[in-house]
Amino acid sequence: MHRRLALFALLPLSQAFLLCAQDTRTVIEPFFPQLCTTLDAQLQSQGHTLAPADEQKLDTARIQKAIDKCGKGRAVLLHVNETNNAFLSGPLELRPEVTLIVGLGVTLYASRDPAVFAVSPGSCGIVSHGGGRGCKPLIAVDGARDAGIMGDGTIDGRGGEKMLGSQYSWWDLAQQARDGGGQQVPRLIVANDSDNFTLYRITLKNSPNFHVSYNHGNGFTVWGVKIDTPHRVADSEHPLSRNTDGIDPGNGAKNVTITHSFIRDGDDNIAIKGGPGGATNITISHNHFYWGHGMSIGSETNGGVSKIRVFDLSLDGTDAGIRIKSNGSRGGLTEDVVYDDLCIRNSPNPITLDTAYSANGPLQGNSPPTMRDISLHNVRVSGGGKITFNGYGHDYRIAATLNGVQITDNAKYTYQVDHADITLGPEPTNLQLPAGEDSTLKGAPAEGNPASCADKFVPFPQ
Repeated sequence: MHRRLALFALLPLSQAFLLCAQDTRTVIEPFFPQLCTTLDAQLQSQGHTLAPADEQKLDTARIQKAIDKCGKGRAVLLHVNETNNAFLSGPLELRPEVTLIVGLGVTLYASRDPAVFAVSPGSCGIVSHGGGRGCKPLIAVDGARDAGIMGDGTIDGRGGEKMLGSQYSWWDLAQQARDGGGQQVPRLIVANDSDNFTLYRITLKNSPNFHVSYNHGNGFTVWGVKIDTPHRVADSEHPLSRNTDGIDPGNGAKNVTITHSFIRDGDDNIAIKGGPGGATNITISHNHFYWGHGMSIGSETNGGVSKIRVFDLSLDGTDAGIRIKSNGSRGGLTEDVVYDDLCIRNSPNPITLDTAYSANGPLQGNSPPTMRDISLHNVRVSGGGKITFNGYGHDYRIAATLNGVQITDNAKYTYQVDHADITLGPEPTNLQLPAGEDSTLKGAPAEGNPASCADKFVPFPQ
């Protein structure tokens, strides 16, 4: 025990690196708390999953007991023990001021048994046609102020593996639900009403549904996290990973920083949710996105979204790049959003501000969206695609400033501009926007000398 404590004392602690942003907190690099206990692994990985012989050996009770008994301000460490490097768990609950550390070389696997996650008998592992959520998340953080999940290990939701006693995986259920109903599958981490929650250096992969949701809290820090889930190819025989958003802060969240992270998944890389309570004071900085649906706001914006800063971001092959999406059934006001120093390549939709997002709810309704004070600065785009500013109507418009937004190649680009007021400049912007329906355009296109994106597009860290 003393040796292990000394090992963590050598790990890097907080750095005085301050982020200039809309998160009103002073955010520095998190650090590993002192340990209250260490749990040695008793199971083994085999290939990319848990060894079949260990499939029924749940560690849930001993992990939960360690969390419950841990002193405030301390951490439970999941640790490699000789050849044993795996833990298997059903639903866990973090406690206030307690951190779960998944140590280097350790994988915490989610159980494949739907009954373990069921809110009520038979409610999980099905496609349902009623409301409500039928599955508990793998890790719930409810009213747990100053809790955290850290470490250089991995949490694997096993979304693509068959559920026990079934021929289908969690992701198969998600695909079946496209024909009607809702997939009842677990999320990986769900935090509600938990101020100052922290994710640090952990790798998250293969969630059956969203990887991380953070709602109704003040203070959420994500630093140095990797999310690694297969690319969803919608028209393939096995499209995989539907609804596997990376990180979704919102619905009453404020003072959020997501930084120095790498995300590739089957849906939104990050989606700011403006549902009940809205979302405000959010900083997204120094990140790299790969496959996924891009840097999103919405689709729900009915609670309002404001004071968002996104800077130093690369989007490499994402289905969408900059994306604000809503519709008339769940729209509201999105304002004071700034994107600065972004590189986007090989995205079919590099810039999309759209009030006709059809995947959630009818397009027309009693909650129309408006987008104003949206600023794009020093954004470089290559690889072609469609650029969209699609407002809802004459009284519910999009107002955006494009300042130093440059297409850097000769690929084919198309444009849609409706019910929008667009300002170009003062820095050169070379988008060839049409006049559009019920729209205004101030300024003229101009070529500039955009900064290189060569050092922005880095490989996903292995």
